[in-house]
Amino acid sequence: MTHAALTRLQDGLAALQADHLERRRPLLDGAQGARVTIDGQRVVSFCSNDYLGLAADPALVQAAHAALDECGVGAGAAHLITGHHRLHEDFEAAFARFVGKPAALLFSTGYMANLGVLTALLGRRSEAFGDKLNHASLVDAAQLSGAAFTRYRHNDLVQLEGQLAASKAQDKMIVSDLVFSMDGDTAPVDALLDLAERHDAWLYLDDAHGFGVLNDGRGGLSDRARASDRVIYLATLGKAAGVAGAAVAAHAGVIAWLIQKARPYIYTTASPPLLAACLLESLRQIEAGGVRRERLRGHVAQLREGLAGLKHGALMPSDTPIQPLLIGSNADAARLSQSLLQRGLLVAAIRTPTVPVNTARLRITLSAAHSADDVAQLVEALHAIV
Repeated sequence: MTHAALTRLQDGLAALQADHLERRRPLLDGAQGARVTIDGQRVVSFCSNDYLGLAADPALVQAAHAALDECGVGAGAAHLITGHHRLHEDFEAAFARFVGKPAALLFSTGYMANLGVLTALLGRRSEAFGDKLNHASLVDAAQLSGAAFTRYRHNDLVQLEGQLAASKAQDKMIVSDLVFSMDGDTAPVDALLDLAERHDAWLYLDDAHGFGVLNDGRGGLSDRARASDRVIYLATLGKAAGVAGAAVAAHAGVIAWLIQKARPYIYTTASPPLLAACLLESLRQIEAGGVRRERLRGHVAQLREGLAGLKHGALMPSDTPIQPLLIGSNADAARLSQSLLQRGLLVAAIRTPTVPVNTARLRITLSAAHSADDVAQLVEALHAIV
């Protein structure tokens, strides 16, 4: 007898395929970089978040080799048992100093960090206020926290203020991406902080795509936000930092509370110490990475100038390495992505439900590891096919 639930799953998968919504995992061979081998084809990649080209940087590779000889591979236990290595401790202190916050906590992933922070600080007497374009991990974390969850239109501070004023919650938290991952634009940090101060709320900013890139590499926080006790800052470490994990920086009391109450931190094995050694080297590279960031800004300017006269489709407003080209239908975005691949250019098609219906796009991401010729090749190809 056929398992009815399995049949429904198979029908659902067929429907996704028919609607051009089926996801698949491209198979990478070798190291991450501007040029990669995907499914056996050598291509120029414009869909990695390795914004500074650190993922295979020789200095980070050497740091990994040295730490491997010193402390092996696995952490062996959770941080609160015997898994908290000196290298974890050193990275947390260095990260906090670098981003200008009193203390920091290292998580294994950004998803776990968002889940840990919101569920530890919010509960049934709380309310979370989230931007409509927030990353899925922030949405899931708010929903799982037990707090009331209210969403506001993208960067609509008037609507947000009305929601905050109407709230009767004991604890409030404004939750926002700092750089929005599918649009490439940024949150108004100081204006959000104004609202947090007026309505006595936390401000939690997920800077997954700004850390290492914006300003001097310390990310998108303003000096005022760095100094505020109510601002909690997250940076993921598998994008511009080139390694893995995430770090949360905040008032020392917040970090102490997370160590006691953040379940995704408490109840999981610590990340390998060698990754913390790589992250310490990554911080050094980011701090000294002005040349990389300048090259990256040049690539952004070159792409935007080159695509200004595109006949169909247009780049969405963004000054960051995330440059989305709005297409419209899922089928057209998938077709254009495939056409670029045939030209040796890897650009991801982003479709529903990740983005709203009829806003499917090519999500172009740029890296300091690209050359000007790489960007010119992409511009030429897009003019030929779009």
